[in-house]
Amino acid sequence: MRVDLHCHSTASDGTDTPAELVRAAAAAGLDVVALTDHDTTRGYAEAIAALPAGLTLVTGAELSCRIDGISMHMLAYLFDPEEPELLAERELVRDDRVPRARAMVEQLRDLGVPVTWEQVARIAGDGSVGRPHVATALVELGVVRSVDEAFTADWLADGGRAYVPKHETDPFEAIRLVKAAGGVTVFAHPGAGKRGRTVPERAIAEMAAAGLDGIEVDHMDHDPETRARLRGLARELGLLTTGSSDYHGSRKTCVLGEYTTDPEVYGEITRRATGAFPVPGTGGA
Repeated sequence: MRVDLHCHSTASDGTDTPAELVRAAAAAGLDVVALTDHDTTRGYAEAIAALPAGLTLVTGAELSCRIDGISMHMLAYLFDPEEPELLAERELVRDDRVPRARAMVEQLRDLGVPVTWEQVARIAGDGSVGRPHVATALVELGVVRSVDEAFTADWLADGGRAYVPKHETDPFEAIRLVKAAGGVTVFAHPGAGKRGRTVPERAIAEMAAAGLDGIEVDHMDHDPETRARLRGLARELGLLTTGSSDYHGSRKTCVLGEYTTDPEVYGEITRRATGAFPVPGTGGA
């Protein structure tokens, strides 16, 4: 069984529609794929309608969080998408995305980059606008060669010249909200140092004590030493370990199924969840 628990669609900052994503997942030989768009569940209906036979969909989201001034992402799986408190928090984060992106455009223009809001809005389309869309605009303008190159101190990395903060949820509150909605929480790419400052292990231990279920270990932004360190930490704290592609379509170089989650861990995630259940494909359109 091949399980990829971290993928994005055009509902946030991926380039595949939810329908294209699930079809691509089946073509890549996956048995289970999770749709984890940033702070939104808008892609669920389209993904379910198109779900091929033989592929199971795990519904989820990647929640924007911040602790001690450090941005982090919390993967939330199989929660009730209509639970009022968690829904309200997701909407609060999403509502801050447009003014934040507009402010980044102005910062870039002050730096001499001829980017426009219209360009960024076109790239984002119907998705929840974010830094990857601004980064794509920089690629289009020839300012950087890739989206990854835009996430540096020169441009959009945390604390970078064009960085603008947004509303982000306290991770302990995120854990509480997801648990109350019947979901399961996994700290996404906790050792991705090239994205900026990483959360210290003491804070991860505190999150584990507060109910965090797992950490994402096998990820393109983790080198072998980081993966080994995180596995040891997970054993020490009693956390599940997952592996995922963090697929964004053509926006990033990662491919579906590049890293996967152990089927036994996937089974434990589904056992812990009470807010929603995996959706088996029946041969969608």
